[in-house]
Amino acid sequence: MGIRLDKPWQRLDDAAVDALPGQLGVYQVADAEGTVLSVGYAGARELFGMQSALRREMELHANATQFRCEFTSNYRSRWDELLMLHLADHGELPQPQRDQAQRVGRLSPA
Repeated sequence: MGIRLDKPWQRLDDAAVDALPGQLGVYQVADAEGTVLSVGYAGARELFGMQSALRREMELHANATQFRCEFTSNYRSRWDELLMLHLADHGELPQPQRDQAQRVGRLSPA
């Protein structure tokens, strides 16, 4: 198992979000072309876990049409891994996470 979040993209809409459990984890949100708009996590402060986090993303990104997620109690360290991967692949973080650039380590995935 690699460190990339390589699960299939799912349609980001109310029905898909309603079907998710209220668990903790990490996610990526993308537009129709597959450009990642945000890499985030559903943490302990999210009232309904992944559902709450993705609803917030839907409000923030009108052009977001798809998402993929992974449920984990280690959401903060997994989020850091996903941010490092995104930075290594694209040279910068998605706009909502750019304030994390100084904090995020560097990774050289094979």
